[in-house]
Amino acid sequence: MMSRCRHCQPVPEEVRQAAVLLEGRWTVAILWASYEGASRFNEFKQAVGEIPPRTLALRLTELEGAGVLERRVVDARPPRVEYTLTAEGHRLQAVVDALVHFAGGGHAVEERTANLST
Repeated sequence: MMSRCRHCQPVPEEVRQAAVLLEGRWTVAILWASYEGASRFNEFKQAVGEIPPRTLALRLTELEGAGVLERRVVDARPPRVEYTLTAEGHRLQAVVDALVHFAGGGHAVEERTANLST
């Protein structure tokens, strides 16, 4: 029988905030897509799949607001918007990779890592 923890520390606020960000539906998938090279709206939509466009726009805005993605308007004809990972976004990659390993897809992480080193 398991006993209750009488001396457990409360969950730190930073951990709560990170969990709130990552618990949004499609957020981890969007991060995965960005690690795989997606940078434009339609690339994210194609990579993630059945995500509604409004939800994708909302999640990209949330990730930008959290400092995970940076939104940049490219001066071209027609103008386009690209999203790139920030240093904070790269720090989250270990979390996403751990989820991939947990799900049994660790080979995809190893392939991506190998491709980065070449």
